Order: sequence, then C-alpha cells, then structure tokens
Amino acid sequence: MQKIIFLVFLFIFLWHSSLAQHFSEQRGSHYCRLKKISSGETPFLMDNPETSIPHTFNVLKYTLNLQLYNCYFTPFPSNYKASEIIRFEVDSALNTIQLHAVNTSLVIDSVRLAGSSFSHSGNMLTISLDRTYNPGEIAEVKIFYRHQNVHDGAFYASGGMVFTDCEPEGARKWFPCWDKPSDKALLDLTAKVPSTVKFASNGKLMDSVFSADTLIYHWESIHNIATYLIVMTSKINYNLDIVYWHKLSNPSDSVPMRFYFNPGENISGIKSVIKPMTDWYSQHFCEHPFQKNGFAALNSQFVWGGMENQTLTSICPNCWQEWLIAHEFAHQWFGDMITCSTWADVWLNEGFATWTENFWWEKSGGYIAYKNGINSDASNYLANNPGWAISVPSWATTTPDLNTLFNYSITYAKGACVLHMLRYTLGDALFFASLQAYANDANLRFHSATIADFNNKVNSVTGQNYDWYFTQWIFAPNHPVYANQYYFENLGSGNWDVRFLVKQTQTNAPFFQMPIILKIHFPDNTDSLIRVMNTSNYQEYSWTFSKQPTSFSFDPGNEIVLKQATLTQGIFYTKTWTGAISDDWNVAGNWNPAGVPVNESVKVPATATRMPVVRNSGMSCGSLLIEANASLIVSSSYNLTTYGTVIRQ
Repeated sequence: MQKIIFLVFLFIFLWHSSLAQHFSEQRGSHYCRLKKISSGETPFLMDNPETSIPHTFNVLKYTLNLQLYNCYFTPFPSNYKASEIIRFEVDSALNTIQLHAVNTSLVIDSVRLAGSSFSHSGNMLTISLDRTYNPGEIAEVKIFYRHQNVHDGAFYASGGMVFTDCEPEGARKWFPCWDKPSDKALLDLTAKVPSTVKFASNGKLMDSVFSADTLIYHWESIHNIATYLIVMTSKINYNLDIVYWHKLSNPSDSVPMRFYFNPGENISGIKSVIKPMTDWYSQHFCEHPFQKNGFAALNSQFVWGGMENQTLTSICPNCWQEWLIAHEFAHQWFGDMITCSTWADVWLNEGFATWTENFWWEKSGGYIAYKNGINSDASNYLANNPGWAISVPSWATTTPDLNTLFNYSITYAKGACVLHMLRYTLGDALFFASLQAYANDANLRFHSATIADFNNKVNSVTGQNYDWYFTQWIFAPNHPVYANQYYFENLGSGNWDVRFLVKQTQTNAPFFQMPIILKIHFPDNTDSLIRVMNTSNYQEYSWTFSKQPTSFSFDPGNEIVLKQATLTQGIFYTKTWTGAISDDWNVAGNWNPAGVPVNESVKVPATATRMPVVRNSGMSCGSLLIEANASLIVSSSYNLTTYGTVIRQ
C-alpha cells in the first residue's frame, strides 16, 4: 500500500468519528472493501505486470527475524534490520530464483546458504544459487536485508504501534517473498521489541523471552499461509483479553481467541459473540481449522474496516461491530484456510465471506434475516453494476487496480448473490454438502483453489454438471432481463389452462439458464407453487387446473435476486383463417400457415400485430399460442408440454 494523498486522508480521518455512529447501518463487506481500496496498493505492478517472470519453485517456509525495537519510539522510524531464510522445493532444474522485493522499501545486504550472489532491480530480487538444483530437491537461501525509513503502505510505525497490512501484494515491501496467493508456505517469525510491547502474529505464540529491556516474541504457523495474509501487529501497552472456544469434535480441546484492543474500547459484546459464531461456521463449513484466532484494533492509519490476516484479523480503531467481525472471521475458512489461487479467483474469498456475513444473521433471525442481507446486496449490484464479470481471466497474470479488483458491486455484492442463487438452485442439502466437501478437501485445505476447483466439487457432490451455472454467473457479465407473459384459458367444464412464456431480452449478456418458481393463485385462497427448469429462451409451459386461476406470480420469493423482470397477462381470442399461405400476416386479415387445414380455429393473443410465421410442415396444428410483437411463433399445441414440479397445490 502507498501513502494516501494527504488531503484525502485528512478528510477521511476527520469524518471517521462522525461515521462511526452509522456503523450499525453498514455492512462488514462494505467496510472490508473500503479498507482495501484505501490501501493504495500495487501501483508498481501497473508498470511490471510480471507475466514473463518464471516461478519454478515452491516455497515451503519463511523464517523471519526482525529487529524492531527502535520503531516504537519517537520519531517512530520505519527502518529496521532483518534476516530471512526461505526454504523451497525445486519444480524444474534451476540455478537462480527470483523473489518480489520492492526497491524503494527494501535494501538487500547479502545472501547466504544456497545463495551465492544476488541482483536487485525492478522490484525483483534474483539470487544465484551455489549449483544447479533438480526437480524435487529442497534448498534454503538466507537473506540479510533492511527496511528503509519510508511510508510504503505495507509497514506502519507511529505512536508506539507497529503493524503490517499487505493485501493484495504488499508483503514484498517488508520481506522478500514470492508474493502471489498461489504459493502458500509455513511461517516462523521472531521479533525483538521493547519489553512494554505486546506483539502478535500468525499462528501460535511459541515463546516470549525477556532480555533486559526487550522482549523477543516467537510466533509459528504450522499451516500454510499466503504472503498477503502474513501479519505482525504490536503496540506499547496494548490491551489483551483471551477467550477459549471448545472444539465441537473434542470439547476438552480449546482454541484461544485473542483480542488486542486500545484503551477505552469495549470488547464485551464481541467476546460474547465469537464462540457461537465459531460454532455456526464450524457446523456448516468445517471445524475451525487453526491453532488460534485473534482480532486486533489498530490506529488511525488503518482507517476503514478490517483485513482477514490468517488467525489475526486487523480492524479499524474501536470497530468491534458484530457485522464486521462476521465478515472478516468468515475469511478464516474462505480466503485463509482456502485461498484464491489467483486474483481472478477472488470470488472464493470475498463473495464467500460476504455471503457468510448474511448467513450469520440466519442463525438468530431465520431465513428472512439472511435474505434481507442478500436482497440488499442484490440492490447494490443492480444499481451500480459496472458491467464486467466476477472473474476476468487476465487478472490471473496481471493484478488489476484496486477499484476493479475490490469493486463492491461485483466482487462483494454480486459475489454473495451468486452463491445465494447456487443455494437456491441446488437446495440446502446439496449446497451445504458442497461447501463442506470443498472446505474438507485435503488437497485444498491450507492451500489455494481456483473457481474451477469449487465448480468441480459442486459437480462431484450433486452428480450433475453445473458448469453452465458458473459460466453464466461468474465468467459472463450482467444479468437476465425477463419480459415474461402468462395466459389463462377457460377450457370449459370447470377446467382452465395456464400457460407461461419465458422471455429474456438482455443484449449485453447471454441467456441465463435457471430454475424458476411460479405461483398460481385461486379464488378459494389456495395456490399452486411450481418449480420449472428454464433451459432456453422463449420456453413455454402449460398446466391444466380444475378451478379458475385468479393471478400468477413469477419468482414470488425473489430467489433469482440478480434480475430485472416484468410479467404481463395475455388475452386469447379465436380466429378462423382462410385464403392463401403468407409468411407475413396480420390478424385482421386472412392467412394460412403451411400444414394447417383451412377453416381451423386458432387462438392467438388479442394484442398480436404482425409477425413471421414459422412453418411446421407435416404437423396438424390446432391451437397456436403466439406472443405479441414477437419475431416468431413461440410454440404450438402439438409440442406444448406440461413442465415442472408442483411444490404446493
């Protein structure tokens, strides 16, 4: 992250306290997004898209040793000395490795172990190795480096507080690394700080040793972690409180939940919430996966929202709101335990966490509370849709600007709604089985995943091919625009025909295949609820009832939340045609489609004007249902079929 332009930062800071009173009206996803776009991250990537940089090794572990003592005292410098050991496995024969290391932030002094020499330019550190290493071999390089006294938007030091903030690619500003989410590694971090400092990082606190006026903290993560999720957070006289969550699988085994907070902040509410929230997520996804978890309130340099660092979430000062924690904590499963493989897969992080934030409210408020949140996300998307897809292939190699990558309407709001509509499409049993299979997959846990990985998991669990769903909602932009019609026809003897025509009119997106729920109402205050699968445009459905229908509803529960829709009722009248064949006809004149006997009665909508006729030679047509102002005859009685599953009648 880069330093925010002073006037903009000052404006945000001055308004921060006044906005705090409205926090309860906001969304955790909204403030998560505000934090990320305010970071000013990745400007150097625009000049260096890195599409040609080879990555022929797999990092196994980062071991960091940081000398931070002076950063906590006035004038709060940002410079420190450090050393790092990178352990890696070779994928293909190599005698050099390349690491991300921003030149304006880091100075490399020397390399050791398997490293024999280095060059550092263009924000890349190239280390020559002591020999050629073959696939499968494991090697270690040691790097001695310094962080310069600069404000780089990744390492922060002010007022006795030191912290880092890295998403999407800021880790390269405070330690050399392969700074892409696909290469996750173990972490061992040691830091030397003043004795009055509480210092936190990822994983488990292994030791804290006093030495004169210093403390040496040793944190270790035994689970793989993406570089952008590596964090250190610390402060002189930080407040710390701990509660213990007991595992569902083994109640005698507990996980510490650590809360770091500033003087004057009240954490009692979130302390009471964190255990039932962990239960809820564990029951529906998989059991809480890490050694510990934690939350740390930062200072005014961290203006907005939260950042889901693995096992230690950062939040803005005094931002202990339940909705914010619900979103950020969800990332421990979706984003931290399983991380997007590339930024083209960011839906697996932010779409899932935004959906989970809504799902948390279902625990206490039922489906209505959950759906209210989803409806809010849908409204945001429909009002602000910028017109690109959730996943853009080029993002896999070239990181986009932050306003694109973290666009609220697409990445967060539409992302959550697409997951909701998958729940609607699959049904709860298969949907949650898919989430659990994804979260428990040994090849994905503590590693990275692509959207295709989740797509394949859904296909495997359901035994069906849902590629079409992901293609239309994730990889294509926009949404369906329905202009549907329905018709009631009195068949006599108390019987009524109900017909429904699906029509999508959008020109900026392909056809969207979806299950549709329809509701038919009757005078005796009963109704029939029918679910049909709409697989093509201009698809028509027909049902016969032994009582007169009074009204018709399309998607009455608004489960297809990403749509625009109108529904109109057509009116039938009987027309007897005679005369010559004509491809272009007018209902006021004489006409005769091919293959239809002369003097046959035909029912058409009274609003029909002119339209081409689609001939069905060899078929004897009786009743033709024709949509007004359409470009073709939609269907006819010989191929009209009753579709759908009656949910309630």
